[in-house]
Amino acid sequence: MATPLILSIDQGTSSTKCLLVDDRGGVVAEGVAPVSEHHPRPGWVEQDALEILHSVRKAVGACLEGHNARGVVAVGLSNQRESLVAWDAQSGEPLGPVVSWQDQRTAGSCDALRSPENEQLIRSRSGLPLDPMFSAVKARWLLDALDPARTRSRNGALRLGTIDSWLLSRFGDDHVIEAGNASRTQLLDVRRAAWDADLLRLFDVPRQALPRIVPSVGPFGGVRGLAPLPDGLPLRAVMGDSHAALFAHGAFTPGPVKATYGTGSSVMGLVDRPEDLTHGVCLSIAWALEQPVFAAEGNIRASGATVRWMADILGLSTEAMAELAAGSASDGVTVVPGFNGLGAPYWDRTAVGLITGCTLATRRETLARAALESIPHQVCDVVESIDRSAGRVERIHADGGAARNDTLMQMQADLLGRPVLRSATSDLSALGAAHLAGMAAGVWTFEALSKLDRGDRTFLPRWNADQRERARETWRKAVHRAQRG
Repeated sequence: MATPLILSIDQGTSSTKCLLVDDRGGVVAEGVAPVSEHHPRPGWVEQDALEILHSVRKAVGACLEGHNARGVVAVGLSNQRESLVAWDAQSGEPLGPVVSWQDQRTAGSCDALRSPENEQLIRSRSGLPLDPMFSAVKARWLLDALDPARTRSRNGALRLGTIDSWLLSRFGDDHVIEAGNASRTQLLDVRRAAWDADLLRLFDVPRQALPRIVPSVGPFGGVRGLAPLPDGLPLRAVMGDSHAALFAHGAFTPGPVKATYGTGSSVMGLVDRPEDLTHGVCLSIAWALEQPVFAAEGNIRASGATVRWMADILGLSTEAMAELAAGSASDGVTVVPGFNGLGAPYWDRTAVGLITGCTLATRRETLARAALESIPHQVCDVVESIDRSAGRVERIHADGGAARNDTLMQMQADLLGRPVLRSATSDLSALGAAHLAGMAAGVWTFEALSKLDRGDRTFLPRWNADQRERARETWRKAVHRAQRG
């Protein structure tokens, strides 16, 4: 018999990637298609829903070129989260832009809603802090622009959805959203995995405009219009990108966390007692099979973005800047990248970016090193918050483009005092969706996935406790100054 193949689609912010995975977990083929962003005003970040759909089709075609599409037994999908789009229920045409997860246009709306009572309601029900990143205020903005009276929303003529919901609507006629993606909208009672009437009322979003919530393994029906795949091929799994990366690492129990090092960073790990989480980290549904599985997550706004920013200032490529940082020490200089405030565990939109500790001896390489160090320091902040509320984190599973930097990974191990295991592949979101889709199709079991050889490289801490604490205390003081503006 021919080897069963899983096709996985990862629809991300800057591109759509596809992987063709065999029954041993090996990547047989890859395909990629870029996706553009638009910045019509400062702080606004938009994408085109039809361009996203086209990128999926293009990436699928590129991945399957030279391969027999009839060998694919199931499809998995992972997607960028929190981004929101509205479309016409009858024609399926988008009614406006995709408002990106990065978008800050709703900061004023968040401030208008901010009160102790509202913040307590939002946090206790959704598990998330009031912040422009999440979908609820984006939904309010889109509806104010497209349907001020909420007439079309209430009669079902206008649909709202995250990227998974939008793509699923193009594959079939059903209006659904995967539970993990729904948990990032800020409209969900996360513990009940159901839309919350009080949150819908607070954000003025009619229930009729929202999709039906389904588990991570569906049912989703089949894909359509993804040549050369045959129409009707089962879509077996859908996951948010961070959730899929956690699944790909095999982090199926509390203890390990994964850290994705990209433009920003997501630090996520499973929790047994979601009610114990502190306000510094978010509560999300990692995935939902028979029951929801909960995760603690901290979202860092600027990690790789900090490296690009400093590289531009120094007139270097990011690669050259990282090389410069590898051969230097920060010498007491600290970079706090509060460019749009600070994310987890602070969630302080008023925090500013700053550089502290400079002397006449400070050189380009010192600044490069301090910028790079800001990434593992922020990851440590989130991990320490998870430590306090959900139990000690045993190890970090690292992925993402910046994780290829050996210096950065060793910094992370030294500052955290725990092992860092770097994945052999950077496409963890696509791989995680493939693993879950394959499991749903009967190709793997949880036990088999746990035993897969992931080819991780391990970085062990070299610093002693005193070195670690001195560095962390310098960082904490700098963050405190950034928060004071």
